[in-house]
Amino acid sequence: MTSSSDLFKKAQEVMPGGVNSPVRACKSVGCDPCFIEKAKGSHMWTVDGEDLVDFVMSWGPMMLGHGYDEVDNAAIEAVKKGASFGAPCPDEVNLASEIVEMVPGIEMVRMVNSGTEATMSALRLARGVTGRDKVLKFEGCYHGHSDCFLASAGSGLATFSIPGTPGVPEDIVKHTLLAPYNDLGAVKAVFEKHGSDIAAIIVEPVAGNMGLVLPGEGFLQGLRDICDEYGALLIFDEVISGFRVCLGGAQKRFGITPDLTTMGKIIGGGFPVGCYGGKRKYMERISPCGDVYQAGTLSGNPVAMAAGLATVRALAKQDYKALEERTLKFATALKEALAENGFTTTLNHIGSIFTLFFTDSEVVDFESAKSGDTELYSKFYRHMRKNGINLAPSAFECTFTSFAHTEDDYEKALNAVKSFKG
Repeated sequence: MTSSSDLFKKAQEVMPGGVNSPVRACKSVGCDPCFIEKAKGSHMWTVDGEDLVDFVMSWGPMMLGHGYDEVDNAAIEAVKKGASFGAPCPDEVNLASEIVEMVPGIEMVRMVNSGTEATMSALRLARGVTGRDKVLKFEGCYHGHSDCFLASAGSGLATFSIPGTPGVPEDIVKHTLLAPYNDLGAVKAVFEKHGSDIAAIIVEPVAGNMGLVLPGEGFLQGLRDICDEYGALLIFDEVISGFRVCLGGAQKRFGITPDLTTMGKIIGGGFPVGCYGGKRKYMERISPCGDVYQAGTLSGNPVAMAAGLATVRALAKQDYKALEERTLKFATALKEALAENGFTTTLNHIGSIFTLFFTDSEVVDFESAKSGDTELYSKFYRHMRKNGINLAPSAFECTFTSFAHTEDDYEKALNAVKSFKG
């Protein structure tokens, strides 16, 4: 039998870092990755024969659990008819109709193939609609790996950005402005200086890429008001929060309607898919209806559309309130167990998402998230994996539960935490 160790050695010879997405390499938690052979429900099995209770759930989308029968069967039946047509298919219309019905801010939707493709397309549309170049994003929020979003802060609050990675031209990210999450004063300062040039604010309404960070009281409404005042579009990146915090996304839960919305793989049951949508008057600017071009051979792929349609219809029948209550009870028990062992943590939670930060500070933005003890999290991650619990291999990620997790799963995780000594 091929082991994870053998596979990782081979992978490093043929793939950069041995992985196809950086965090999977597990460098930040001081170990090598385990290679997954199969998954079902709330569990994954490695090629080494380990049975892991999974609290990553493919980074969020597997709310129904891995290998949910209705979704699998829909995908299998679809692929029998053809894996890709490069032409319209019935289920893309059906899935689009479900999304329009469920998500308040979406009147029309365009299917794409990933969250990154969705956010870059939404920003292009916002620029086309407003005739402006700049975008304001928030420190610690991740919107995919397109050039304009890979920016780090320059000196000063409202200055232009500099590239956050080699390969990104300064001429592109100079149009990306940054502000701290949850800081309306900073946003206002940016708009006072650059407001007439800003096409959009893009924000995770529930931030999930610096660990889970919730929007403060009035923050989202404040962004809506600023955009209305200056004629900019408000884009909600709901790649993580969409169908997670509420069936209609964070915008339904908080009652704030954005101009454009992006969503990711949750609308495809874990298949490679995403979408962007919004108000009809803006979406009708997209080609071939209008003058803003965006295209993709695999957009509306029949297999992903069938799986997505089965997923959203199944989610509509689930008890979200009960899952949220179970998740909070579980997360609180983990926090209390860590406290009994002498570890102070801060818990952020909403819906079926939570993060335990190893810090005694309130976590409201990227700076406060960075106060967490990442070395201690690394030890915690390795301990939990050794005890059959799969967590995100980074301190700046979320923990996800699902409708498939059982009380036995929660008990196993809690017992593992109780034995953690640091």
